[in-house]
Order: sequence, then structure tokens, then C-alpha cells
Amino acid sequence: MYIKEKIQEKEIHKDGILKVMAIFPCIFMIYGILVTASTYSGFSDVIKGFRDILLSPTVLLTDFIKVGGLGVAFIHAAIIGFLMLLLFKYYKLRINGLLIAAFFTVIGFSFFGKNLINIPPIFLGGILYSRYQKISFKNVVLVIMFGTALSPLVSELMFSGVIPDKYNIPAGIVIGVFIGFIIVPLSSHMLRFHDGFNLYNIGFTAGIIGTVITSLLRNMDIEVQSVYILYEKQSYSLWLLMLAGFVAFIIIGVRIKYNGLIDYPKILRHKGRTITDFTSLDGYGLTFINMGIMGIYSLGLVMLLGGVLNGPILAGVLTIVGFAAFGKHPKNASPIIIGVIIAAILFGADLTSTPVIIAILFSTTIAPIAGTFGPFIGLIAGILHFILVTKIGDIHGGMNLYNNGFSGGIVAGFLVPIVDAFKKGE
Repeated sequence: MYIKEKIQEKEIHKDGILKVMAIFPCIFMIYGILVTASTYSGFSDVIKGFRDILLSPTVLLTDFIKVGGLGVAFIHAAIIGFLMLLLFKYYKLRINGLLIAAFFTVIGFSFFGKNLINIPPIFLGGILYSRYQKISFKNVVLVIMFGTALSPLVSELMFSGVIPDKYNIPAGIVIGVFIGFIIVPLSSHMLRFHDGFNLYNIGFTAGIIGTVITSLLRNMDIEVQSVYILYEKQSYSLWLLMLAGFVAFIIIGVRIKYNGLIDYPKILRHKGRTITDFTSLDGYGLTFINMGIMGIYSLGLVMLLGGVLNGPILAGVLTIVGFAAFGKHPKNASPIIIGVIIAAILFGADLTSTPVIIAILFSTTIAPIAGTFGPFIGLIAGILHFILVTKIGDIHGGMNLYNNGFSGGIVAGFLVPIVDAFKKGE
């Protein structure tokens, strides 16, 4: 256990932190408008792009950049980002590491599965749960934000044609409300299974819920099929945009934290197991520096592998950046990543393909395993993760956007007790 040290950094008000978090929605909005102005022939094309995103079934893998266009996809993600910030401000939430992780995860998946139609029913379910339990919605809002991992279930029932037109919209709303209502109590119980070694705990919970609901649909002869809709063009302006955002985080972190770059190795001492909130342990300065470094690290990894910055890969990069405030850093993430790459090579997978790259990025959900038990066990965990994540999506039919969180929970629940048993035997 680490004792919180006295943090020598400039005092930063909550509004100041919100402004830092608003950097990415702002640059996404500007970028989206510029791209839209230069590539779309008229306003009707913009409306069509939004319509295509909002009315898409959104199951894995549905890339909104391909579905609605590059400019519209970025405007859509920016709008969701601004709405999340307004939510934080309205409920006067403390901006801690987990909230930052949730924010960047939701923004990331706004390119890939989550939209302005399939998110609200799950939030409504969370609101109803909070009222039923007679607690403030602010106490469950974090879980609900992560719970939008199952938003494709809402869109699938509404827009895929599996439900008759007369019942499709009500069915989607009902299933979304149901998910939002049950995911809070379920998530706390699921945490016990992996004992905090899987950072995407809601991904594991969502995988269980998604499997149950998908199995029910299949027994009703409603077949849910995964899709493969991906943007496959390189956009170098997008690489520069993301790099600029991550560099800005490092600069801001250095301005907040005196000698931030010199003190940065302090953050590497943490194992990362839930709960490891870097904002509380090391302050916002080092947290923002770590987020910027992990963002550049992720971009570099995608570039080395020859990947394209499309919707799913952007979701992977931004999720890593978010959880760089809550458990992830280069030291505990790297062994997992290397293990996944080794497994991909052994099984003959194409390292340049989007499914493999997002498996590599999202595998860092089990970074605490490497942080706790060392790099060798981290390598083994990464290999196991790849073996599971490439097949486990069939169980829930692509309905759980946090497929790697589902796989990571199983890996942690399986591997950690075995490692502990051997250690105790020694």
C-alpha cells in the first residue's frame, strides 16, 4: 500500500480540470467542422451522416467514421463529450481518476458503438434505479457511463429489423432502461470475481448481461450477427490532431506539477489494481503527464503495427488515455501488450488488422496483473487474453462494446488464483 505523499503542485480548481478535459471535445469539434466544410457537398450530406450514425444498429464492429463520414463522426463525438462535461458540472462531481477514465472511454466509443440515441435509455434506467433506491443519481452516474457498453443492444432492437416496426422503438427503450437499472448492483458483485485485476469491470459485467440477453434473443429465433464496417483510409491530419492533444496534456501537467517530468517515475511504482486513482495518489499534474505519455505510446504502437486511425482504434487509444488516470502506465501495460503481440504472431494473426490492434490496445485492462506479479506473468496474461478475446465475442453477438473487459475479467479470474496458489506454496 502506498501512502499519499505531499504533492507539490499548483492548485487547480474543478473548473480548471473540466477545461483540460474539454480539450479533446473542442479539437474534435473544430476538426470535424473543418473536414465537413472541405469534403461535404452540402448541409444535406451532414444531416445524412448524422442520420446514418444514429440509425445504425452499432454492433461490433461498426465504425462511425465509415458510416457517417470523418467530419460528422468527430462532431458527433464532440457533442457527446460536451454533454458529459455538462453532466459533471450539473451534479458537481469530483473529478477523480475513474471519472476521467469514464469520460475518455465514452468519447472514444462515440466513434464506435455509442450514439445520441442508444445512450439515453441506459441513463434513464440508472435514474430510475437511483430513485428506487432513494439515492442521488450522482452516486451511480459513473457506472451508468461505463454501462453504455451495452448500447448496441438498444440500437440493434430499434434499427436492425429483428423486431417488427410497430414494436422496435419501445423494445429498444425497454431493454436500455432494464440494462441501466440492473448494471449498478451487478457490477459491484462482478468485481469480486477478478478481485480488481481487471480495470474494465463494467466490461465484464456487460459481457455477462449481453450473453444472457443475446441467448434469450437467439432462443426466440432472433439471431444477432457481428458486422465488419471499418474506415480504412489513412488520415495524416488525424494523427497530428491526436498527437497535439496528447502533447498538450503533457505541457499542462508540467505547468501544474513542479518538476513533473523528473517526478514522473513515481507514478510507475503503482501496481494499478483497483482502486489506483493517480489524481489522489500523485496529483493532477503527474496524472495529465501520464495521460499524454500513454496517448503518445498508444499512437506510436498503432503506427509501428501499421494500423489506421479509424473509430475502433481511436476508442482503444482514448480508453488507454482515460485509464492512465486510473491504473495504467507504461510499466504495467507493456508486458500485457507484448504478450498479446506474441500470441497474435504464434496464431498467425495479421498485426496490421483493426481487430488485432484493438485487442492489443484494450488488453491493457489487465495491466494490474503485470504490475502486481511482474512482467513474466504479464506476458502469460496477455497471451491468454488474446486467445479468449478473439472468440468470446460470439457469445454476446457483438453486443458488448467492452469485449476486452469481458475477456480480461475471465483471464484475471482464472490466472490470479493460480499465481497466488503457487506463491503461497513457495
